[in-house]
Amino acid sequence: MNHNPLAMFQTQHEDGSVTCTLCPHYCHLKESELGKCRTRYNEGGKLVINNYGKVVSYAYDPIEKKPLNRFYPGHTIFSIGTSGCNFDCDFCQNHTLVHFEGSTPSISDETILRMAQDQGSIGIAYTYNEPTVWYEYVYDLSMKSHALGLKNVLVTNGFINQAPLEKLLPYIDAMNIDLKAFSESYYSEICSGHLKPVLKTIEIAAKHTHVEITTLLIDGLNTGDDELHALCGSVANIDPEIPIHLSRYFPAHRMNIPRTRIETMVRAKHIAEKYLKYVYVGNCFIDE
Repeated sequence: MNHNPLAMFQTQHEDGSVTCTLCPHYCHLKESELGKCRTRYNEGGKLVINNYGKVVSYAYDPIEKKPLNRFYPGHTIFSIGTSGCNFDCDFCQNHTLVHFEGSTPSISDETILRMAQDQGSIGIAYTYNEPTVWYEYVYDLSMKSHALGLKNVLVTNGFINQAPLEKLLPYIDAMNIDLKAFSESYYSEICSGHLKPVLKTIEIAAKHTHVEITTLLIDGLNTGDDELHALCGSVANIDPEIPIHLSRYFPAHRMNIPRTRIETMVRAKHIAEKYLKYVYVGNCFIDE
């Protein structure tokens, strides 16, 4: 008997294995095997989820902290997150949450929705960990909050397949999507992911909802002029009015490269401004 809900996107096979079709990893799992995101596993030949409704962290945040600078600026949003991620970034700033395995209190949907309407909150931000690996809960809760007139925000790495993305988008009012670099080798070696699906997510999402981009800049890894021109030009080809947040890296998790130089941030800002109308710099102050 399954005690955990079934995953919405899966292909079951005659040999008892199952393939997860939520994200481009397409994890093929034998009995009891856990997917890369650590939130989905094979139980009796069916893909089930272990994080439904498990709210590990929550807070009231300024919308600018997501970061979203051109979506209801000056407002507060109720932020929630769980554990799990389909990336494994060397520089992950939320790795303790992503890998959290402790017990979580039970919080009803009604309580979450009530909190999302308290303290001036405009809705719910699914954040802290990767919300797409919380897909079933995010989908169900976002439908309920949408019906109440609340806003739903995804803060995501964008690594999701087209079908689940398009199923969710009607209930999502804004997304901040990480575009971590413009290099497949960077994605595969540092993040355990791939670039092209993220670019596809940005392209699809921008047609349906408000999108802003965040790029964490790390000296020597994703800060070359050619790469920055290519990254910003790619976003501009989708829509030059998509805001981009250039964020300064600080050592975290497995990465101990020195923090990004201020001059790198300034140079990146100048390059981005050649392509995009709205350019913001985060994690540092640039006096220009």
